[in-house]
This record gives sequence, C-alpha cells and structure tokens, in this order.
Amino acid sequence: MKVLKVVVVAAMVMMMVAEAIWLELPNSETKCVYKDIRNSNVVLGEYIAINADEEHIQTNFIFTISVQVSSPFGNNLHHEENVIYGRFAFTTSEHGIYLVCFRMYSHVLGNKSVAISLQWKIGIDAKDWYSIARKEKIEGVELELMKLKGLAQTVHENLLYLKKREEEMRGVSERTNGAVAWFSMTSLSICIMAAAVQILYLKRYFRKKSLI
Repeated sequence: MKVLKVVVVAAMVMMMVAEAIWLELPNSETKCVYKDIRNSNVVLGEYIAINADEEHIQTNFIFTISVQVSSPFGNNLHHEENVIYGRFAFTTSEHGIYLVCFRMYSHVLGNKSVAISLQWKIGIDAKDWYSIARKEKIEGVELELMKLKGLAQTVHENLLYLKKREEEMRGVSERTNGAVAWFSMTSLSICIMAAAVQILYLKRYFRKKSLI
C-alpha cells in the first residue's frame, strides 16, 4: 500500500509539472475529453484520479475509475477498469475526433467527485528525445537542432494539411455556389413560366366572357 501511495504521488508531481487537462468527475457519471488528431501521429496519454474533496481526504473514500479511448470510427484503443492512474499510447490511423472517457465508481453514497488529470502528447511532443539522443549519441546543440528540425517538419506537414483542407473547402464552396445558382435559375424559370401560363389563361377567360 505504501508503494502504491509513493507511485501515485510521483505520478501527480510529474503530471503537475507538465500542462494537463483537469476535469471534475462526479460519482457514477461519465465525462469525455476529445481532440481532433490527424492520422499517422503518435499519441501518448497519462491520467490520474485524485480525491480533491478536503472533507473526505481523511476518510475511507475508496474509489476507482474506468478509462476508454476511442477512435473516430469507434475502435477501442485503450480500456482499463478499476484503476486510479495509467497511460496509453497508440499511432493514429484515422483522422478525426479521438475520445477519452472516464467514469468513477465508489461505494460511498452521495454527491462525491474526484479530479481527473489528463495529459496529451501528440506528434513531435510524444517523441522520447533522451532515448533518441542516447541511441544517436548526440547531445547539446546537435540535439536541439534535431528538435528544431522535427518541429519544422511538423509545421510543414500542418501547412500542407491546412492547404489540402482549404482546397477541399473551396471545392465544397464552389459546388455549393453552383448548386444554389442552378436552383435560383430553375426557380426563376418556373416562376416566369407559371406567370406566363396565368396570363394566357386570364386572357382566354376574359375573351370568353367578352370582357376584352
């Protein structure tokens, strides 16, 4: 039990140093965090549940959480039950919204809640630069230059992706404008034809009644 507490405290310290997403999770409720991620990206995640209720810190408030990570097409990428902390890692094969859903279970009745900390690392941020440095036997300025090269490549890929999306959106906009123009011309033609038919009908009617 003491070892578990030490591990939990260490994980809390590590995650507080880095920027993380925090959310409050009530008992027996599910909350999800989503992120729009492109394909072929490495994703690392780390999460931990903390009893943030000062009123119950010293009591036997025992809880666990379940964690599920899903891809945009609903594929299960990570699933854990009855844990309070953990990690997940995967490489994206689909572009879209990736979901991380948490659910808390506790035997304590009432409106209890815990705080969940979730840290995402995506793409270049997910690389283990220290392992790369040891493997390539580089350090100092050379390592920083490698990081900058990776960052520049990521920026370049993002610009290409944005350019592609802009072309796709422009194509959709042009097709929509074309469809609206065709619909407008068709509607105008139908209105003119209907008006002409009405005029001819009224002229024939008035002539038949000898009104003109």
